[in-house]
Amino acid sequence: MALRGALSRLLKSTFSSCQQNRSHSVAILGAPFSKGQKRRGVEHGPKAIRDAGLVERLSNLDYAVHDFGDLTFKHLEKDEHFMHVPFPRTVGRANKLLSGAVSGAVGAGHTCIMLGGDHSLAIGSVEGHAQQCPDLCLIWVDAHADINTPLTSPSGNLHGQSVAFLLKDLQDKMPEVPGFSWLKPFLSARDLVYIGLRDVDPGEQKQRPIHLSFDIDAFDPSLAPATGTPVNGGLTYREGIYLTEEIHNTGLLSVMDVVEVNPTLGATPEAIEATTSLAVDVVASALGQTREGAHIAFPNIPEPKEDTELRL
Repeated sequence: MALRGALSRLLKSTFSSCQQNRSHSVAILGAPFSKGQKRRGVEHGPKAIRDAGLVERLSNLDYAVHDFGDLTFKHLEKDEHFMHVPFPRTVGRANKLLSGAVSGAVGAGHTCIMLGGDHSLAIGSVEGHAQQCPDLCLIWVDAHADINTPLTSPSGNLHGQSVAFLLKDLQDKMPEVPGFSWLKPFLSARDLVYIGLRDVDPGEQKQRPIHLSFDIDAFDPSLAPATGTPVNGGLTYREGIYLTEEIHNTGLLSVMDVVEVNPTLGATPEAIEATTSLAVDVVASALGQTREGAHIAFPNIPEPKEDTELRL
């Protein structure tokens, strides 16, 4: 399986000095924001995921869960298009706010779970993470590459341009977008892996703190129908959960984004529940919940105690 091969190569690792022991402390940040694209409703994603039982699920995994609630984003009354990009200043301001919140959570020693919101929010989430862990690597799980620039984007929507803002390799291809003067590209292409798009080349032998940016539309629409830009032929449940289980097994997950859950686009209550429950499953498996029969990583092979006796 291409997914299995790509992951096994990526996740063979050594630990970074930035990676702290966050195994029992999780910070949840809600980012109810939708201006990175034109479909309203995705701003209700954080509440819908919480209502699906996220906090309870993580607490049952013996985590100390700190839910810091939702960030409050101000929408500028006057925010003219840049070229054909809508709301550039509003999106830039929101990401700057989110960057500070993620940086603070990681700096305090938490594994940070950011609940979106649309995928433009990854700009601030990854940037804030990089403030604390400059040697991070980025795993982008999505049906779309999100690497357009304002010059190449058919729609102009910034949720389809997030990666381009982050990459140093595209610095000379990106115009100066209003609202983003605070952001300087910091990520190299070799630090980025796509899942859901194509196979990847072997990464470097040294692994860094992992930032997992997970767009729910990476799953097949039959599994996650309540999202704005579904594409047929997506990840199966087994593939998506295998991915997050293997990332957990590295011990290197530092920040995770879960984005593009849009409860207003579910045709039925069952469709909404299926999508939000899947989002909870993805987060829980990234933080250690295992399926029956799933591979469990042991950092050391357990040894029997001295008083252990063979009982027949």
